[in-house]
Amino acid sequence: MAKHAGIARFTYNWGLATWNDLYKSRLKPNIYLLKKFFNKHLKAEYAWIKEKGICQKITQYAFEHLGQAFSRFFQGIGEKPQFKKKGKHDSFTLDNGGKPLNVGGRSLKLPTIGWVKTYEALPHTTCKKFTISRTADEWFISFTYEQDKKPTNKEYEVVGVDLGVKTLATLSTGKVFPNQKHYKRNLNKLQKLSRSYSRKVKGSNNLLKAQIKLARYHAKIKNVRHDNLHKITTYIAKNHKLIVMEDLNVKGMLSLDKLSQSIADCGFYEFKRQLTYKADKFGSELLLASRWFPSSKTCSNCGCKKEKLLLSDRVFNCDSCGFSIDRDLNASINISRLAETTKPA
Repeated sequence: MAKHAGIARFTYNWGLATWNDLYKSRLKPNIYLLKKFFNKHLKAEYAWIKEKGICQKITQYAFEHLGQAFSRFFQGIGEKPQFKKKGKHDSFTLDNGGKPLNVGGRSLKLPTIGWVKTYEALPHTTCKKFTISRTADEWFISFTYEQDKKPTNKEYEVVGVDLGVKTLATLSTGKVFPNQKHYKRNLNKLQKLSRSYSRKVKGSNNLLKAQIKLARYHAKIKNVRHDNLHKITTYIAKNHKLIVMEDLNVKGMLSLDKLSQSIADCGFYEFKRQLTYKADKFGSELLLASRWFPSSKTCSNCGCKKEKLLLSDRVFNCDSCGFSIDRDLNASINISRLAETTKPA
């Protein structure tokens, strides 16, 4: 696994370095020509790439990933591709030369690599390719396959979802999901592990052990956060026919120095991603409201808009009708009323 990830990383970095050199020379790089030159000339020079037991498809997918990264960059939806570092986001993709790959149970036959065991039972299906990645000292496999939709009986017709830092999600039905603050609660131990890692001698076995220990704890926090998000999004998608949620500018929110850590700990983008595919799976419809809609400043009782509302104001008090309500609940009710005017996500 490590060899495959290393070859994929080397290929990706070579392609990126060559692309940058060609661009500096005022030439127009082409990812397909780079891949053709690499396969025809460089593979023969590096015998370790063509060792026995190494799947040769990983270099092809490394160039595809590089091309996709540049495509996202030119479209303005991604950052400029950066060189990959050993031990950080190690991964590789392989297939079976166009033939379908069988999946199922706790054993899996990977092309060229052979049989491997999984901790969890996999669904019995077929797929086209596998992507294998490493987190800390554990390897994970991911693949895509077609799954039947599972529509559920809905308890509510329409619901508005207001996301925030104080409470992670507030529904217009009155249900509130508190923010667990996983990163903040584990920050002291993370700092302790980070200090221990920084004090180890560079290149020593103790440094490697401390690095794995720190990476494991980061992975644990991430898994607990995602588990909480899965429970919330599954409940919303299963029990509500029409879901209206704000299209938040997460990147802009992360630029706020005082709130960036808390916002990142919430996982707003992951919340939206999960809710998008689960709404389709459970027969719901997801609508995205404009990020400029003043849901927090508008009174859900009379519709009047406040000129100013501080973050510290947790209760909304209407100056016009005297209506008083929780700030987040008021926003979620206003969001739910946009169902008729908002286009599907």
